[in-house]
Amino acid sequence: MSGIFGTLNLNDTDRVFQATVGQAVIYQAATEWVDQQNAALNATLGVFVDEITADYKRRYKLPGGGRLQRVGPNAQPGAAKAYGAWDVAFPLEEFGTQVAGNRVTMAYMTVAELTRHIQTVVAQNVNTVRFEVLRALFNSTSATFVDELWGSLTIKRLANGDADTYPPVLGSESEATDNHYLESGYTAANISDTNDPVVTIVDELEEHFGAQTGGSEIVIFCNNAQRAKLQDLTDFDPTIDRYIQPGAQTDVPAMPGGGLPGRTLGRHNAGAWLQEWRWIPANYLLAVHLGAPRPLVKRRDPEDTRLPADLAMVAEDTEYPFQSSFWSHRFGFGVGNRLNGVVMELGTGGTYTVPTAYQ
Repeated sequence: MSGIFGTLNLNDTDRVFQATVGQAVIYQAATEWVDQQNAALNATLGVFVDEITADYKRRYKLPGGGRLQRVGPNAQPGAAKAYGAWDVAFPLEEFGTQVAGNRVTMAYMTVAELTRHIQTVVAQNVNTVRFEVLRALFNSTSATFVDELWGSLTIKRLANGDADTYPPVLGSESEATDNHYLESGYTAANISDTNDPVVTIVDELEEHFGAQTGGSEIVIFCNNAQRAKLQDLTDFDPTIDRYIQPGAQTDVPAMPGGGLPGRTLGRHNAGAWLQEWRWIPANYLLAVHLGAPRPLVKRRDPEDTRLPADLAMVAEDTEYPFQSSFWSHRFGFGVGNRLNGVVMELGTGGTYTVPTAYQ
């Protein structure tokens, strides 16, 4: 960021409020840098977020199942009717902070201090967006959001065993309910070739999106605490250290597409990438299918309101923006594609328990 301000011929020790280039120019440079960070954040979390919309509610319509009717030579079959569908809704909240001080501290603020403050704001935004993404996925209980315009909205989660029915899975001809919040039945310490959570998770996703020859585009995220046990599985092939030249008799997994948060540990022969991401709660696994619409939808304000879709500085005075301003990000995450996501708790309690942080 200091490099952006450097293009304005500002030194770190220059006073922001006494800068000859003016606060408006500094504000513009800061805004451009924040926009770059917003783009990087959206790209990273794109593995979970399918789209950004101003819709507050949506219906997913599905084809029906069953078979054709057997009819006689003089009879007509009954009418077919596709009836599968589920409704989802998306929240919209405002999150914010501000860089503030009295007239003396603000007068003394240097470019370096302003840089640190704005970097802090951006870090807080990243933490907030990531937390809301993970809460929307790990919390299995539907919630009610009271919208100022649309009243009470039911915010649904991944398939959680409620009354919604989904298209027939592979091997079935009938619509049915489903639950993608699983408990392994064994602890993380007991992961083994016999107790292999990857096989269970891959089966749960492939029954909806198909089993691809040569492996599926499934990514399973884990905490670093589960790394060693997953790497010990016989069906696990590690990615090769970029500083090591593999031998002729060594299997080298092809790397998945870029943009995944965390680091790729390797490939499981059941058809999934294993990705270590330390923001995943210990003793939990989270999986998504990269070949299907992502599970989450991010809601924003309608474009004609001219309210920004990402973190932005709201200034009351365009000539002296830093004297009276705050940072705002209005958004909300809700599950749209309830089938593209599986969360597994590595435990023996009998049913899935929401991680404490996301309850």
